[in-house]
Amino acid sequence: MGTYVWTGDELKQRDGAAVDVEDRGYNFGDGIYEVFRVYGGRLFEEEAHWDRLIRSAAEIRIDLPYTVEELSFGISSLMKADRLTDGIVYLQVSRGAAPRGHAFPPSGVRPTVTAFTKDMARPEAALRDGVSVVTQPDIRWLRCDIKSLNLLPNVLAKQAASEAGAWEAVFHRGDTVTEGSSSNVAIVQDGTLRTHPANNLILHGITRAAALRIAGSVGIAVREEAFTLDELYAADEAMLLGTTVEIMPIVRVDDRAVGQGTPGPVTRQLHAEFVKLINH
Repeated sequence: MGTYVWTGDELKQRDGAAVDVEDRGYNFGDGIYEVFRVYGGRLFEEEAHWDRLIRSAAEIRIDLPYTVEELSFGISSLMKADRLTDGIVYLQVSRGAAPRGHAFPPSGVRPTVTAFTKDMARPEAALRDGVSVVTQPDIRWLRCDIKSLNLLPNVLAKQAASEAGAWEAVFHRGDTVTEGSSSNVAIVQDGTLRTHPANNLILHGITRAAALRIAGSVGIAVREEAFTLDELYAADEAMLLGTTVEIMPIVRVDDRAVGQGTPGPVTRQLHAEFVKLINH
């Protein structure tokens, strides 16, 4: 982890930073967050992250206390202080600290902004060889498009995956596959890339959007439509899409091989183009 924390007003040593015990992020999960990937000292798809943060804040009626320019400057200062080259920046905004009560606090309570960095190498081996996943019922609320702090179902699903020796948990509502616990999911069937539409049932992933954009640029057909568990099991290829996983091949689902049980050509092509994008 980095040495510093950015609080919106200043950089603080991590061991000296604190959050009020009645902060609504701590008491209610009443807040939002973004995770930025950093490659070579640069924020990847920075503008898309700010757009999503602004949207999430508006959806839960938090008035951001800083402009995007101020937030960007603060994040840049934090990265410089921590000498971050490759890793992530985590930014969180809660509704602020106020006496505990379910209704919004009185006007004038200032949202709490915190950010920290973490060194993180690219998952080269997993990107090369592919990963296994397990499926889990999607019991989350119906506003998964908001990148909120309410992640307990995701935590429990990820733990189930960990205990099964898998990389990720893939959610399904009934027979419909939605997304992963911390990623989006896509399949390839007959050369066509399919992924759940960006509605309220999934998070509008930054890497997901980049992958669809790349697919269009290289002539890969795309269908943004839901697919079933059976279609996932029978897919020619499957992949995870996410800030920390990039475009990662799935080679096994619930102990069943996907396709030939090795990363497929469409996934390989998409990731090769993605690498060009991050190195641009």
